[in-house]
Amino acid sequence: MYDKHCLHLSKEEIEANLAAGKPYVIRANMPTEGTTTFHDEIYGDISAPNEELDDMILIKSDGYPTYNFANVVDDHLMGITHVIRGSEYLSSAPKYTILYKAFGWEEPKYIHCPLIVNEEHQKLSKRSGHSSYEDLIEQGFLSEAVVNFVALLGWSPSDNREIFTLDELVEAFDYKHISKSPAVFDMVKLRWMNGEYFKAMDEDRFFEMAEPVIREVVTKDYDLKKIAKMVKTRIEVLPDIKDHIDFFEAVPEYDVAMYTHKKMKTNAQTSLEVLTEILPRLKAQEDYTNDALYAMLSAYVEEKGVKNGYVMWPIRTAVSGKQMTPGGATELMEVLGKEETIARIEAAIEKLQNA
Repeated sequence: MYDKHCLHLSKEEIEANLAAGKPYVIRANMPTEGTTTFHDEIYGDISAPNEELDDMILIKSDGYPTYNFANVVDDHLMGITHVIRGSEYLSSAPKYTILYKAFGWEEPKYIHCPLIVNEEHQKLSKRSGHSSYEDLIEQGFLSEAVVNFVALLGWSPSDNREIFTLDELVEAFDYKHISKSPAVFDMVKLRWMNGEYFKAMDEDRFFEMAEPVIREVVTKDYDLKKIAKMVKTRIEVLPDIKDHIDFFEAVPEYDVAMYTHKKMKTNAQTSLEVLTEILPRLKAQEDYTNDALYAMLSAYVEEKGVKNGYVMWPIRTAVSGKQMTPGGATELMEVLGKEETIARIEAAIEKLQNA
């Protein structure tokens, strides 16, 4: 704390110091007794003991004003009505209150927002590796989803709704409903919210965004719009697309144990039988649209007297090499086309026979 030393210099001492060219600053003579109280719209009335307030510097030795001084003057001259900032600045507010009173100016309304913290309740910081807005966009998040998510950090609407357009946020937002407690930046929830925006998105806009990501994985001449339509409701961020569609480029290595599915009542032996019987039909099939393929396979299911999954599971496994795919067997075959589908079914039969 500054000890108010220069406050007690005589006029002669001050003039001598100035004549000698000694550097100086101009400070506020802060009260040393009582309290200073200011009102915050979220936290209510907050009082600080004056004995804890330092004689803050207003004009530095270079003749320029400090931030604390310029900030008050600028806000007054610009007619600022509301000051919105982080709750870590609550401790600075009493200094501003004293300055406003010294000038006889009306104070703005203060709204100190709670901190945003990580899952360990530590303050977010770039230094600790936390993402900035630009980082999130580069990671495949949508701008409108990020804005929606951040608006709900420390604030909730009266109806607890979660998905808002920007215009709806403008209409619904009320700072009086901001919480006093720190808000946790939940990446899982942000990913979920981003996925909801993708689901609701126009298909043409989604394809425009997804196409560059799809082309990083798929180089073959497939209908990329159909692939984009498959993954649209299954991803949370754009890079998720890659893991969903990599099999279109080439079937990954997989274990024949994948053909065993308890619910579908399939195993390697039954799958080999189904694929062997269905191969001639696939070769004879000319129309490789989803509906036509499904009709052909449904007829086979009926002849065999089994459930759909008994046939569809081994076919989907054979053409994708994956347990989870963005589309069903016939949707995948429609994109792959006749030649590639038959090649993959034949490779699967050989794999099963060798096993």
